[in-house]
Amino acid sequence: MAAESNETLAELRQRFAPASGQLEPDVAAELQSIMRMHQLSVQDLYFKWESYGIKMGMDDFKASIDTLRAFKQTLQDDLERSARSHPAVKSERRSAPTPRVAKSGGDVFGMLDGLTTPGPGRGARPGPKKTPASRARVGVGVGAEPPSSSPMKVEDHLNAMGAIPPSSFADRANPGEVLEVFNEKLDPAEPPIAPFPEPRIKLTATSDQRKLAYKGLAMKLSEASEILDDRIDDFTALVAQHHKLDDSAFGNPASQGTTEIVAVGRIASDSPEGKLNAASLVLETSRATGNGLRVPLNLSRLPTYHFFPGQMVALRGVNSSGRDFTVHQILQVPPLPCAASPPDVLASHLERLRGGPDVMDDDDAPPPAPLTLLFASGPYTADDNLDFEPLHALCSDAADQLVDVLVLAGPFLDAEHPLLASGDFDLPPDAVHDPDTATMATVFRHLVAPALQRVAAANPAATILLVPSVRDLVDKHVAWPQDVFPRKELGLPRSARVVGNPMTLNINEMVLGVSAQDALWELRHEELVGGGVGGADALTRVSRYLIEQRHYFPLFPPTDRRKLPKTGVAAEIGGGGVPPGAMLDVSYLKLGEMVNVRPDVLVVPSALPPFAKVVDSVLVINPGYLSKRKAAGTYAKMTLYPPSQEALAKVEEGMVAHRIFDRARVEITRI
Repeated sequence: MAAESNETLAELRQRFAPASGQLEPDVAAELQSIMRMHQLSVQDLYFKWESYGIKMGMDDFKASIDTLRAFKQTLQDDLERSARSHPAVKSERRSAPTPRVAKSGGDVFGMLDGLTTPGPGRGARPGPKKTPASRARVGVGVGAEPPSSSPMKVEDHLNAMGAIPPSSFADRANPGEVLEVFNEKLDPAEPPIAPFPEPRIKLTATSDQRKLAYKGLAMKLSEASEILDDRIDDFTALVAQHHKLDDSAFGNPASQGTTEIVAVGRIASDSPEGKLNAASLVLETSRATGNGLRVPLNLSRLPTYHFFPGQMVALRGVNSSGRDFTVHQILQVPPLPCAASPPDVLASHLERLRGGPDVMDDDDAPPPAPLTLLFASGPYTADDNLDFEPLHALCSDAADQLVDVLVLAGPFLDAEHPLLASGDFDLPPDAVHDPDTATMATVFRHLVAPALQRVAAANPAATILLVPSVRDLVDKHVAWPQDVFPRKELGLPRSARVVGNPMTLNINEMVLGVSAQDALWELRHEELVGGGVGGADALTRVSRYLIEQRHYFPLFPPTDRRKLPKTGVAAEIGGGGVPPGAMLDVSYLKLGEMVNVRPDVLVVPSALPPFAKVVDSVLVINPGYLSKRKAAGTYAKMTLYPPSQEALAKVEEGMVAHRIFDRARVEITRI
């Protein structure tokens, strides 16, 4: 028992201790008390604490005795309210009152959906109930594993207590509830009376999608090191140009000297194990500026700082001792310019929204209707079935509202789904296929494609964009940056287009950046924050990392797969399964960079709470996951108003900033 207690304390120090590495005895005792009361592991407790901290707007997530007592009371209050609300929920192993969703329609963590009685709203898509006897059996798996658990770890504990009763998608709580509205001053779009005869958008790719078709599993160490080295040199040139510095201002931070220099390099840790902290922080130099050496950083003179592994930084300081580089100032890394277009280009897009030049010349014509866009991310079905009810519900909404653009990020057929992993599932009874030659393309055609075809049939002018994920079973290219998956045999409608992961697109004038890789979660859990952070909340801060670093996944190395939330199959192998992780191909990380300008809209699905925020003139949207594996999830709806014709008339030449954040309304909505 003593050895087990010491192991628990060591894990608590690793998760909750500040940069000094010490955990106060009363803090450790309070953490152990919460673990005993709620029967939690250290990892589950940490994820609950992180979720609570994000909801409460905590900056440094420092665990003090006061904050822990408030956290403990919040958990207890939520469980007691749930016990009063759900007296009918029974459990053979109950160690605490049964939790429920708060009266406001949400809960402390935003992850306990489906625990209340069903509210009013549309149910699941109509259709006959499927039974094994009425279906055609297909066996195409990647490994036999049992069903899975929640990605956020909160429901793992509740399910173990028997607190989550079996419920169908039709019984989900508060379907259609708007959780957050960005730019509430703008009116929501009214669905048109009839579909538009032609697409109202012009879609162009900013990224070179052909370069994503590289050969995977062929990475050479020499190529990978050159890519990492070149990135440091590129940022050195950017810093020199932005701050107007001569070559003499730069130096080798690993060399002893008394002269203050500017050092540009990559943040790293001196140990492959454990979380980044002030004691393990080092600066990795390029071969040109510092012979590729790593030097420890002394941050004692900085009032505030926030770093993460792989971050490109420019530091002004001195190495007078020869042992470490004392940082005096962190220089700003210049951001990409904001997106802008000539007035005549914006006028042509406005003309397209109106329906053509003839309508444009009519002074009595009403203003053009705004564009409507929906953003969603997989998983698209619960862990206990392959009915894809959340996807069908989303596509029904898209068809009813006659949306202009539907952007869906993978995974579509999730390699982490227990049924897909085992291959023990059934296709619909009307599926015509040969069981001996069935592939995952067959499964996609019969389970996923019908929902997309419904959107195309209701609105032929709609554009559907599919972004793959490294967990997609229909894509043979599983490294990130990721190539498109082939359309052949998937049964996609003609209006559906498959793009790369990540991808930068132009939808009319709007520059849209989208990546199915969950960079925000990993950045949040790997960052090192010291002192205050200027009032920025955690979600804004991790979003700014992407924009400042000009990359869709700036973290390097990525989070250890063993530390990622165990979901789906990984959570069912006695807790010893390992999620797929980031799957980076370092030789091609340059394909993950933002191109020329910063996006107007950046869509980055994440396990963090869904949000829509303006960060450095970029509208960052996390739509959340459409299915939380055991509960319904969320998606984002954008209403984009066109620029006013009067404003365009005032600008005769030059460039006009898009300022999408001023004319876009975003709603985070429960499916």
